[in-house]
Amino acid sequence: MKTAGISVLLVDDHAVVREGYRRLLDLTPDLRMAGEAANARDAYLLFSELRPDVVVMDLMLRGASGIEAMRRMLNREPHANVLIFSAHEEAIFVRRTLDAGARGYVTKASAPDVLVDAVRAVARCARYLSPDISDALTLRATLTEGPTGRQLSAREFEVLQLLVQGYSLASIAERLGLSQKTIANHQSVIRHKFGANNGVQLAQLARRLGFYVGGLASAA
Repeated sequence: MKTAGISVLLVDDHAVVREGYRRLLDLTPDLRMAGEAANARDAYLLFSELRPDVVVMDLMLRGASGIEAMRRMLNREPHANVLIFSAHEEAIFVRRTLDAGARGYVTKASAPDVLVDAVRAVARCARYLSPDISDALTLRATLTEGPTGRQLSAREFEVLQLLVQGYSLASIAERLGLSQKTIANHQSVIRHKFGANNGVQLAQLARRLGFYVGGLASAA
């Protein structure tokens, strides 16, 4: 068992994904897994206890989101090194997480050596973006007019990203561990903040923000 090197806390709600992380770390001499968590609450508790060099965390977690978990960590330790490892490649997600304090963002489509390089860079307190994300940010400048993702709370942002992928309110509620009524309330607040009267208008605004829009465009 490795006792030296960069210590990493892995946070992902899929056990299979965490197993893949673990194997990658075991094969990398200068990295070691300090612990793993499946939700934001456990991630914060382990972060407080273990004080890892780097937290590698997904955005989509049951209960509190990855952004909310990161904010709690940064409130406790302002110099915490958090690396987001997400399936979302859209520039809006990258901007949102970097604004919230993440040091890096790597997509799950990246090669394993990209993630390793990212952990090493973030451990040195350097900024790291995977090449596909760097290209996306180059192609899309930050919006200066109209609504932006910064208007939304972390939970509202999370609900919106599921809505635009075509998830029903019931599916979102189950995925996030919340009531369907709570999700419906978040949807109403999102529409109000964006000035959207229905799903079609919200879909149009979401596209402007860089979201991939799936089933939302046909929603009422």
